[in-house]
Amino acid sequence: MNQKTRGESEDALTKAIIKFEREHLGRGPKDARTYFIDDMILIRLSGLMTSAESMLARDKTGQEIIKGTRRQLMEVSRPLIEQIVRDVLGLDMIGIHTDMSTKTGERIIVLIVDRNLDELFD
Repeated sequence: MNQKTRGESEDALTKAIIKFEREHLGRGPKDARTYFIDDMILIRLSGLMTSAESMLARDKTGQEIIKGTRRQLMEVSRPLIEQIVRDVLGLDMIGIHTDMSTKTGERIIVLIVDRNLDELFD
């Protein structure tokens, strides 16, 4: 059983993801929230796009470039994210899903872990 409360664990994971974004992707979000739902971790990041990305996002081709690049960066960073989940929660990550809105600059990341998160806080 985890020594931290659900809120403390969600906060710790949020801080670790912000640090990952800053150190490995070059820019952190302006706001971030994490929610535990069964065996899923939902992370909502906002304020991610750079000024250059905002300009590029003005047309469909630019939007596709931004989304594709960001998706690829998350895929190659998967081992780092798996380690964050292991370090913060002591769980193994078995899946990652992500998408970004080029209109709002918000990204949603859904991590699937190897057990129900409620078990950590019983």
